[in-house]
Amino acid sequence: MQRTVIIVGALILAAGLLWRWVSRLGLGRLPGDIRIETENGIFFLPITTCIIVSVAVSMVLWFIRR
Repeated sequence: MQRTVIIVGALILAAGLLWRWVSRLGLGRLPGDIRIETENGIFFLPITTCIIVSVAVSMVLWFIRR
């Protein structure tokens, strides 16, 4: 469990440090992501982005466990 927490923390840190290049992938602006703008604010629900990130993380963890 400790190893998993350390790995997840390292991945989050790496994503934060590499955010400039990660943001160029277009995640968050995919078809299926909901964005509602009103004069009072913005509501953003990245459904498609969450699905893609979940599949990618699941595949990486599956390869690590094998």
